[in-house]
Amino acid sequence: MREGLIPTILGSVVTATGATLSRNNMKKKNVLPMIEAGVIGFGLAHIVLGAIDLVEHRR
Repeated sequence: MREGLIPTILGSVVTATGATLSRNNMKKKNVLPMIEAGVIGFGLAHIVLGAIDLVEHRR
């Protein structure tokens, strides 16, 4: 398995989860938007770092 693939997949799942939370709670507004943004940011950071590993270890 290529190095960086797991963080990229994990980041995609976490970002999708954060986006789903954000979409579902737009009407309710009982969950803090900062938590949703933090989850999305955490996922995006994993995607970026995993992509960097994938590009660096392409050989």
